[in-house]
Amino acid sequence: MLDWLIPVAQAAAPAAPASPMSQYGSLAMIIVMMVVMYYFLIAMPQRKKAKERDNLLKNMKRGDEVLTSGGVYGKITGVAEQTVTLEIAPKIRIKVHKSSITQVTASTAEEEAKQKE
Repeated sequence: MLDWLIPVAQAAAPAAPASPMSQYGSLAMIIVMMVVMYYFLIAMPQRKKAKERDNLLKNMKRGDEVLTSGGVYGKITGVAEQTVTLEIAPKIRIKVHKSSITQVTASTAEEEAKQKE
């Protein structure tokens, strides 16, 4: 329907030959944009998640209920530099590496707040 506009537009603005420097400039701009997108979409969220995980491992304390990467729920009875002692049943304790803790399911501070209410 508007096919007649294409030759008119091409005749009005003849194409100038692109210089090699402008092609390299646009390529460099695309690479810079990809690096910026990588940083904001991948690196920044990953760094934030790692910081949250480090914070979780540093703030573990006696009485917190946790979940290990093996699927074991337990209550922290002791915290050492690299290990955590969990009570998984009455009088049954296991020692696990801190890095195997995936999440804190209940904190003693939360339990104290519930008891006060």
